[in-house]
Amino acid sequence: MRLPFYGLVSHPLGLDLHEPALGKQLFTPDQFAEEVLRSHNEYRRRHQAPPLKLSSKLSREATRYAESLASTRILKHSASRGSCGENLAWASYDQSGKDVADRWYNEVKNYNYNRPGFSSGTGHFTAMVWRSTKKLGVGKAEATDGSTFVVARYFPAGNITNQGHFEANVLPPKTTLLRF
Repeated sequence: MRLPFYGLVSHPLGLDLHEPALGKQLFTPDQFAEEVLRSHNEYRRRHQAPPLKLSSKLSREATRYAESLASTRILKHSASRGSCGENLAWASYDQSGKDVADRWYNEVKNYNYNRPGFSSGTGHFTAMVWRSTKKLGVGKAEATDGSTFVVARYFPAGNITNQGHFEANVLPPKTTLLRF
């Protein structure tokens, strides 16, 4: 049974997976980060955004913050992330990088391209596909109760609310024409 998943996103603005029954690591932190990156870039391609590059520096910072969140078991944005954007996720179960990215992207269904702008109900999605963002850092940590905290850091940050930024950075998905 899957239990709740919660996420947070903010303006300006992990990684051990275990098999619960065996306590066996399924992915290394690098493999988890690559899976999150791959999922981000698949979604970005749909929205005509260039691929992100994984930043080891941002990933180290994201991992440190995920570990801090796991130790307190409180999901809140970092006050010291500088000019980076940040997506957060928590789940009571272990989660794959694709699962996390899919849940953030799922907010696309709430985004109104006719009235572009920031909304707390779409902020994970818009951070993921923000065209001018170039780098991604990913961190994941497990709390003592087995829940997991995931932190994604984006540079430069998206979700800039000045006029015209959403129109220029969050594009509708491309439609693919099938040829017969």
